[in-house]
Amino acid sequence: MNEGQGRSRWPPKQWQWSRWTPRERQWSRWPPRQQQWSRWPPKPQQSQPPPKQTTGLRITGLDIARDRCPVLHGVDADVPPGGWLAVIGPNGAGKSTLLKAIAGLLPYTGEATADGVPLRDLPARTLARTIAYTPQTPVVPPQMSVRDYVLLGRTPYLGYLAVPGRRDRAIADGVVDRLDLGPLADREVARLSGGERQRVVLARALAQQAPVLLLDEPTTALDLGHQQQVLELVDRLRRDDGLTVVTTLHDLGVAAQYAEHVLLLVDGRAVASGTAAEVLTPESIATHYHAHVEVTTGQDGRPQVHLVRPRDTEAPGCPPSVPEGDAARTLGRIGGAPDLGPAEEGNT
Repeated sequence: MNEGQGRSRWPPKQWQWSRWTPRERQWSRWPPRQQQWSRWPPKPQQSQPPPKQTTGLRITGLDIARDRCPVLHGVDADVPPGGWLAVIGPNGAGKSTLLKAIAGLLPYTGEATADGVPLRDLPARTLARTIAYTPQTPVVPPQMSVRDYVLLGRTPYLGYLAVPGRRDRAIADGVVDRLDLGPLADREVARLSGGERQRVVLARALAQQAPVLLLDEPTTALDLGHQQQVLELVDRLRRDDGLTVVTTLHDLGVAAQYAEHVLLLVDGRAVASGTAAEVLTPESIATHYHAHVEVTTGQDGRPQVHLVRPRDTEAPGCPPSVPEGDAARTLGRIGGAPDLGPAEEGNT
């Protein structure tokens, strides 16, 4: 043993038991104060709502040709984050084609960007997480329940040969409850009414958690009550979640009531764009729809479109009016009686 290293100096001071256990691990300090039994379990923290994920959409010079036939020509549109654009126009104007191109289902030339990112450059999985698309006539697998159909919206978040996990099912169940589809969760989608099925299709799109929602004729084949129910639901989700909504609509009155911006397509070209009051004018509707309408302003300041029957023409499907002097001869011909001349009419 070297000189100066007596028993009094062993073990070294840093190894002594009084200093061996760090202070934060001493029994007097364990468990830590934040985990002491008096505070365990800790107070539950109030869950904060997730921040709104808003995404703007811009379309510049969009051209589409199908079977070498031009369908859309130089269409421009700009939808701000959280906005609602209604695409209107006569039949065959290219409204559904525009939505399919934005969703990545049809090739196109020009630019379509979401927050400045070109959609054509996004992988299919990333595009499905950015844009949710509901077709006009969705294909519903036979004998599939509502819950399983809504769960299909989680497909972009699953890997190959993967099955939905606990989080995916929780998100799908949350959407089902939010859209009041709980009593229908175990029923087959094919057996639902038109309004119920439309809500289920919307629920599948919302399960994707995409910031942009494309709806192709969401009110097709729905009665007036179900139309209002679906549109009010979309508007509430847009305001609460910050969704950017693009819809195609045939009903001009509905487009004026719900959409913030309106795009009028005619023969594949954008002929008018702006607010509903700027686009839906009697002159514009008469020119492009060949319809007689009256446009008034409602209490909320939005235009209201009313169909007006023309007065200078006969009603469709009605026989032409018959002068009074010829009424008897006309009725006689219809009933098979001989046609009587003016002199013979007085003798009958």
